[in-house]
Amino acid sequence: MRVRKLTLAAMALAAGLSLTACQNDDGTDETSAPPAASAPSSPDGGSASAGTGSAGADQEGGGSDSAGKSPAGTGGTGGATADGKAAKCRTDELEITAVDATVGGDTEGTVAVDLKNGGGRDCTLAGYAGVDLKTNAGTLSAERTGEQADPVVLADGENVTFGITYPINDTGGSGVRITGLVVTPPNETKSVTLDWPGGASLPASDTPGSPVKVGPMGSAGQGG
Repeated sequence: MRVRKLTLAAMALAAGLSLTACQNDDGTDETSAPPAASAPSSPDGGSASAGTGSAGADQEGGGSDSAGKSPAGTGGTGGATADGKAAKCRTDELEITAVDATVGGDTEGTVAVDLKNGGGRDCTLAGYAGVDLKTNAGTLSAERTGEQADPVVLADGENVTFGITYPINDTGGSGVRITGLVVTPPNETKSVTLDWPGGASLPASDTPGSPVKVGPMGSAGQGG
């Protein structure tokens, strides 16, 4: 009987070991770590990722500020002022010529000075040009007529003309001989010197002031 009890005990122990081995073979492990939690989804269905820095990259503008305006110096029309008006005409952009415009029977002589825009952009002439006559007695500056001087915007290739009037020398004397014409466009300091196309001389006079008068832009008609 003792031998039989030992045999049964040994069989029971062997059965227990076999059962334990079968449980380990099915892949379960009570001591393994739980699976990692997945990252929460973003509202648009994608995974939320922190610290990528992509949020400010898409918000940086491509050449405009927060108000939608182009930054200073990145655009704008060439030749325009801050208020959108055409900038002034520069002397170097203008082709300046002068012709005799005296009509027979006039009591005064007239010279028409033409300014043609060749600068490749719109530009503005506002006011009076400076006019000086070179004479054998020195430089004689023309006085303004006082007519209203409205701004004139010239497109590239367009022109405007102003007039110079002077007394005709019919005294029979030599008078004051004119040797040249100096024209300074409005609001400019650079001048151009032209041949004088009018009468050769002015009558000598002791009257104060200049007998030569200059009109505003357009005062002698406008060409095309």
